[in-house]
Amino acid sequence: MKPKQILISILAVLFVFPLMGTFAQQASSSGSIEVITTFDYPGAGNSTLPQKINERGDVVGVFIDSNGVTRGFVRFSNGSFSAPIVDPNDTVGFTEGRGINNSGTVCGDYASPDGNQHGFFLSGGTFTEYDVPGAVSTDVLGINDAGDFTGGFDPGSGIFQAFVSRGGTITSFSVPGAPLTLAYEINNSKQLVVGYFIDSSGILHGYYRDTNGALHFPIDPSGSVGTVLFGLNDRNWVVGRYADSSGVTHGLFFVPPNNFFTFDYPGSTFTSLNGISDQGNICGRFVDASGIAHGFIARVTGTPPTKAGTEMKANVSPSLAIPLNPSPSAWGGAMPTR
Repeated sequence: MKPKQILISILAVLFVFPLMGTFAQQASSSGSIEVITTFDYPGAGNSTLPQKINERGDVVGVFIDSNGVTRGFVRFSNGSFSAPIVDPNDTVGFTEGRGINNSGTVCGDYASPDGNQHGFFLSGGTFTEYDVPGAVSTDVLGINDAGDFTGGFDPGSGIFQAFVSRGGTITSFSVPGAPLTLAYEINNSKQLVVGYFIDSSGILHGYYRDTNGALHFPIDPSGSVGTVLFGLNDRNWVVGRYADSSGVTHGLFFVPPNNFFTFDYPGSTFTSLNGISDQGNICGRFVDASGIAHGFIARVTGTPPTKAGTEMKANVSPSLAIPLNPSPSAWGGAMPTR
């Protein structure tokens, strides 16, 4: 797929999605999501999985080539791409770009031959390796402008815990009873953290951690059988995705504490929103009928409601596109979902 400019207006006058256990209230919405371009990392057969976007419009992500080799990348705001990002210690063909801040520092992870993962930071062409002290496996999933970062780690018990590093001080936390909790991003202004956890039945749910350290969970739109929250901005706008019982995966826009809006890329049954900037620019991906993932950049226009609100959903006809890993169990395990 060649990069192309497209404009898709997403209607914003549909259904109210309350949080579990709360009551919905009607409210009008003037917000919409518009896709402004699609893109693929150069090379035949590459699947492109954007992860985060900074205020300059640079997008960090992951691409998977036709041989299954996984590499990180940056798509710069002018539309050009970096060379593949490969951690110097990656000997198994698995390096992921996960987060990027306004200074251009990239964070991510790579796999080692023993099956564990390790974090890294990339700044000015220099890699710095990172593992949570004492951990056997570490994933660094997001970084803000102050250099605070988030992720998940296995201390050796097989139970993945989320962590946030603020000013060099690490705080770990888990949703009670969850075998896996991951922190995907921390914002600048309110130090809010978002992510997901897996419950004892193997189902994925979103959560957010407020400035007081309190966990708010589960975050699930109506009809979800698996929810992931990936990114947020300083306006506390959150993006992610959720799967429904029919195997369709929808992009998710969430305004805490109880506003959910869905976004479906036209013609696809798999859409994921992964990162959002303060300006309301969103990076994400959709999957075509052949199972190849393509990146896109979208933008929020207007003002989403701040109280219980309406759904934003594409006005499209049904598609025969096959979702990528539609089963919630395929999203989890020890490897953080993308």
